[in-house]
Amino acid sequence: MRLFFKIFIRSVFLLLSLLVSESSILAQGIKGTVRSVDGQPLAYASVYIRNLGDGVPTNEEGSFEYKLPKGVYDVLIQYLGYKSQLETIIVTDEWITKDFVMEPQEYTLAEVEVRAGAEDPALTIMRKAIAKAKYHKLQIQKYSMTVYLKGTGKLTDAPFFLRKTIEKEGFKLNEAYTSESVSRITFTQPNKVEERVISIRTNGDNQSTSPAPYIQTTFYQEKINGIISPLSRSAFIYYKFKYEGSFFDQDVMVSKIKVTPRSRGEQVFEGFIYIIEDLWAIHSLNLQTSLLGFQITAKQQYAPVAENVWMPLTHTYDFGGKIFGFEGNFKYLASTREYEIELNPDLEVVPEIIDEKVQEVPDEAVGFNKSVSALEQLAKEEPKTRKEYRKLMNEYEKESLKERDEPEVIEESYYEVDSMAKKYGQAYWDSIRPVPLTESEIQGYNRDDSLATVEVAKMSEVDSVAKKARSKYKPLDFMNGATYNLGKGASVGFKQNWTKISFNTVEGFKLGMGLFYRKESVTKLADSVSRHRKSFNIEPELRYGFSSNRFYGKIDFRWSSTLPISGTTFGVRGGRYIYQFNGGEPINEQVNAVYSLLFRQNYMKLYEQDFAQAYWAHRVNGGITYRVNMTYAHRTELFNTNNYSFYKKPERVYTPNQPENVETGINSFDDHDILKLNAELEWRPGVKYGIRNGRKYPITGRSPLIKLAYNKAFGGISNDGMAADFDHLELGIQHDYTFGVSGKLDFNLSAGAFLSNDQVYFPDFQHFGGNRTIFSNFGPASNYRFMDYYKYSTNSKYFSGIVHYQFRKFIFTQLPMLRFSGVRENIFFNYLKTDNSPNYWEIGYSLDNLFRIFRVELGAGFEDAKFLRGGVRFGVATFINISTSN
Repeated sequence: MRLFFKIFIRSVFLLLSLLVSESSILAQGIKGTVRSVDGQPLAYASVYIRNLGDGVPTNEEGSFEYKLPKGVYDVLIQYLGYKSQLETIIVTDEWITKDFVMEPQEYTLAEVEVRAGAEDPALTIMRKAIAKAKYHKLQIQKYSMTVYLKGTGKLTDAPFFLRKTIEKEGFKLNEAYTSESVSRITFTQPNKVEERVISIRTNGDNQSTSPAPYIQTTFYQEKINGIISPLSRSAFIYYKFKYEGSFFDQDVMVSKIKVTPRSRGEQVFEGFIYIIEDLWAIHSLNLQTSLLGFQITAKQQYAPVAENVWMPLTHTYDFGGKIFGFEGNFKYLASTREYEIELNPDLEVVPEIIDEKVQEVPDEAVGFNKSVSALEQLAKEEPKTRKEYRKLMNEYEKESLKERDEPEVIEESYYEVDSMAKKYGQAYWDSIRPVPLTESEIQGYNRDDSLATVEVAKMSEVDSVAKKARSKYKPLDFMNGATYNLGKGASVGFKQNWTKISFNTVEGFKLGMGLFYRKESVTKLADSVSRHRKSFNIEPELRYGFSSNRFYGKIDFRWSSTLPISGTTFGVRGGRYIYQFNGGEPINEQVNAVYSLLFRQNYMKLYEQDFAQAYWAHRVNGGITYRVNMTYAHRTELFNTNNYSFYKKPERVYTPNQPENVETGINSFDDHDILKLNAELEWRPGVKYGIRNGRKYPITGRSPLIKLAYNKAFGGISNDGMAADFDHLELGIQHDYTFGVSGKLDFNLSAGAFLSNDQVYFPDFQHFGGNRTIFSNFGPASNYRFMDYYKYSTNSKYFSGIVHYQFRKFIFTQLPMLRFSGVRENIFFNYLKTDNSPNYWEIGYSLDNLFRIFRVELGAGFEDAKFLRGGVRFGVATFINISTSN
């Protein structure tokens, strides 16, 4: 249960990814409260010292403390929806207590010519702000800041039957659990983030807390975690804007703009954004959205950190939601201060921006010229229309990326935790914390520090050493999986073997076991950051069928060498084992066992193989991988040996182990030999890269995966003539595209042909991902939903296409209630054609993200125009990526 709660809290940090330095201990400064005129505390109000260019927020109770040396300070108090207050305060030898009372902001409506069809002033303001968005994103070449992050969470509800268990684990409902960190973060264009964690204090769990996801994301970009920004180029497609009035703040005119989605639901914002006129920059914002049914509120308060440069001073994020009976509220505050700014010299000149829709374009306005460099055009002061300026900024960004030393690297991140980060005590935190803790947070720390003391005592060095010495084999390790370290990088153990218990009609009830031996070594490369990892693995696997009374075993010897973006794997494997005819294993062992025992339907079809194989795989870089293997095998046909099932109705019988197929001949399942060469090439054109702590890694999501495979079976290797002889070539492409807010197209296309098919046995036919159970595979474009497993397997030409499209709003999601819940609607269309089969196609509809983790599909399959079968399929939500590899 403790683990579940930790996962629940960590998931909050993942969902919110949308969006100090050395200090002497001072004995004086400014402290007090910020409240509204009716006495309500204003949480996270900005207390900004204007002549220092620095500030702190208030806490949830409206209290603040700012340690300062003696001096005279201009203190500016800001809070969304309230008039700013500026007051000069003299700090002497003692704390100065000052309470501020904020009055509601008064807005002045702009004079608008009243005539039929006159547009709202918000439209011009937002058009100009959108045109300047990329300028504000790029105007700072580099900046550093100190960031204080505090996350406070409360579990407010839990299933009644688990509440006692939760309390035994040390968690209580409606009590605060707090994490804090202080980091120094440096951002360099175009997307390089360096973070040094100075200190961390958590709720007794010693989990590091990085503020980077909270402050790195800017609303000047197109999307924030897939959510369309109000300053996106396509914002007018998704939002309506309404002018709510203007006010002066720090000598600038600020316009309040109401942001309303044209279609409410997930992945759009709703609320208010405040725009500084003439600069067309963000002054502050208060926006709400939802993600997977969880409600999120984001607030940012900006302040000037350089001339005409406004940056966020405080970020607050509120998160609330319920899943599986667990409900919680979580609040996160990121306070940024001590900015160091390096402006982009290319963007010193800021031209006048003209909204050509409502303003007259002067004669001196110059359009974008493709024949002249963007940098040269940016150096001129001529006014520009918003459209032409946006084109110019887009071209400037492209030119800047091309001039970089590694233009294919699109993101860099460096993360370092100071050696003292987790060792600071309460006195240090009291001196450095910019936001006073609330009473509930103090109580939570006292509780968790007490629990942590007990845990540390339990895990003392003596106890941990003794425990390690006693760490030997435990009952059921051979089923649950376990690793036993031998020292010097060597280990042995069991794989998780529960899933190797099953039933099929060939073996009857079956047991299996996987084991491993591993020897690893890691060496640093010349750059002292990257690693060269080498490993040697021995992996035996055994299985026994109680009905067939057959024992099978295979063993794999594998060597691998892994560098940051490349790697090599080679080895040999062999033995006598049992396999599905389709090497892609279209039906899971446990699913087949359930269908066999409960419904007397044996979909899994198997053959036996004595084999030896040598293989080689080389990942050249993130874009190219090739694999080669050579296999010699003797294959044997298998037959059903067990008729057992709980299903007793006589009208249903098990089908033979020989699959039904439209192309097989009388010899397709005969025992035979094969010597086969398999060569595969995978290519991701245009792949981009990222760098994490100096290690380069590919970012594959933006590139299609193109596959080319060739199989050659060499005839004449058997004295009795029973040997495979064929040539098989296949080309495939897989990719996904995102459209708009959340429209997504996934497709998986392949085409191939047997260039020669003198003798093709059934295991070497081209098989396709069929399905006859109610369970759908994990991937949205990974398999057919209603097709027989082997009916259309072929040794001729073929084309296969699986296409899946996800809507943001389709039929039921026209209702905002469903969109806010995170439910998605999808349609799929799958098609298969071989030389000897009819046109097989299927079409269907699905509801996705049900209860945030499930998918339900409805559809039907057809042969030409003839209905074949249909039904319901259940799967895992498409946003969840699950690896099925061992």
